[in-house]
Amino acid sequence: MSKKTRHLMLLRHAKSSWKSDAESDFDRPLAKRGKLDAARAGSWLRRQKLIPDLILSSPAQRARRTISKACRELSFDEDEIRWVPEIYDASLNDLVKILKACPDKAKTVLMVGHNPGLEYLLEYLCREPLPVAEDGKLLTAGCIAHLEVPGKWSAVTKSTARLLSITRPTEME
Repeated sequence: MSKKTRHLMLLRHAKSSWKSDAESDFDRPLAKRGKLDAARAGSWLRRQKLIPDLILSSPAQRARRTISKACRELSFDEDEIRWVPEIYDASLNDLVKILKACPDKAKTVLMVGHNPGLEYLLEYLCREPLPVAEDGKLLTAGCIAHLEVPGKWSAVTKSTARLLSITRPTEME
């Protein structure tokens, strides 16, 4: 990685449970499969040597539990996670603004959030056509998109990033 190149990983929260007593969408927990996939995502990031300098996460319960389990695999201190309320139910403009505010010393950023916002951000940033899963989703639950971003975070604009990979939980073995 050159000094001017940055890496961005977009992690969609792992599979959530619709069969819970959660009082709201914000409070929905992870499903059993989601718990396994969240740990798998952290292990995969560690094996790929994609250790974030900065983690930005939605504070929604399913995102919190996803990154908490991933951090254990990454040996990343959970106290260092930046909980960003605006990531929950975010628009494209919200996510671009959050990304542009990242400190330049952060060479590798992991953003944990939700669809459709993360998909909008991925489509906005990438200049090439993106691979869609059989279910029609670009980022399935627990999926990680890895992008190479040139220059400073504050200079991020449409079609400036290059997609390096989209990895779904079943491919993280």
